Amino acid sequence: MKKFTLLFISFFALHNLYSQSIDMLKAEDELLFLLDDLRSAGNNQEKKEANSNFKTKLKIVLQDKAALDYPFSKLTTVGIINSSDKKMRIINWNVEQDDYSHIYNCFVLHAGSRQKKYTATELIDKSFGMPMHPSGSITSDNWYGALYYQIIPVKKGSKMLYTVLGWDYNSTMSQMKIIDVIYFTGSLVKLGSPIFKEGKTTKRRVFFEHSKKAAMSLKYEKDRNRIIFNQLAPESPALGKLRSFYVPSFVFDAFILEGSKWIFKEDVIGVNKEGNATTRKIYVKNEDTGEIEEKIIEFQWEDPSDPNAPGGSNKHVAVTPDNPEETDNTKSKKTPKSSRVKKKKKKDTRGSIFDDTDSKSSKRRQRKNNKKIKL
Repeated sequence: MKKFTLLFISFFALHNLYSQSIDMLKAEDELLFLLDDLRSAGNNQEKKEANSNFKTKLKIVLQDKAALDYPFSKLTTVGIINSSDKKMRIINWNVEQDDYSHIYNCFVLHAGSRQKKYTATELIDKSFGMPMHPSGSITSDNWYGALYYQIIPVKKGSKMLYTVLGWDYNSTMSQMKIIDVIYFTGSLVKLGSPIFKEGKTTKRRVFFEHSKKAAMSLKYEKDRNRIIFNQLAPESPALGKLRSFYVPSFVFDAFILEGSKWIFKEDVIGVNKEGNATTRKIYVKNEDTGEIEEKIIEFQWEDPSDPNAPGGSNKHVAVTPDNPEETDNTKSKKTPKSSRVKKKKKKDTRGSIFDDTDSKSSKRRQRKNNKKIKL
């Protein structure tokens, strides 16, 4: 009985130790100190040791469910993004190596719907031992490595699939943008799901490799329920097989969400977000007092097709090349000969008078003047 009592007390003490909440403010300060060591490390070995110390401390902190909501605002060189359903968070950062390659670190935090189960799973960067564009399903211990910057929850039956947008340094010649899917099977984290459709082709994830000297836009537009991105094209047809010479154009494609699938659509129109107004402060002179006053004005894109637009919703009228002054309103109306006004001669900016209709007489006068000069 005595032995059982001691065993029970030991178990209770151990359970109490792990169930205690972590002081997040204090933990963040400790993490910031270790992160500063990492960012100031001078070579690969120093970076490896500093990164290991930071990651070890972070693992302990992330075991507390409070980490799912705590802002960690002091860790400015660590990317932290949250899903809109507030059930998933990604914490990731990169470590640049001496040869300018990057090693990526990532933790996926998730609050399960069943029994409110919370997990913190590390994704292990194995990019040096796997294909550049992996196409199959990926587990957390065999990750390609990237920095994620946006999460889009997609409901598929009873399961939630989290579409993520990411970036990868890749190489000295090219970089990549990535669209992938993170989902959960019990406590396991997996990546890749066949929800991207382009015609009859279905993919688990999408890679966009392009030149290092150009920036490609890849973003989610919630109001249009689509992921919009630049089309990529080679700098010249001869470079079609070299992705490091592909650059973004001003033409856009998109994946549009239909049900639980992302459907590819070519040549979509990219427009400013409605209501995306910005303000600017200007200084004007008061007409009554003569004093200079501050004024806040709003800049907002206006849809030219909007009948309520400030432009008055004027109907566009085509102008033919033969008669640029002729419109649909004046096409059937011809000005009577008696009311036509004789065209005035235009004054040349050099001070001389010119008129194309009187060019022959001008040349004759010029020849006479030249003869007088010779005499």
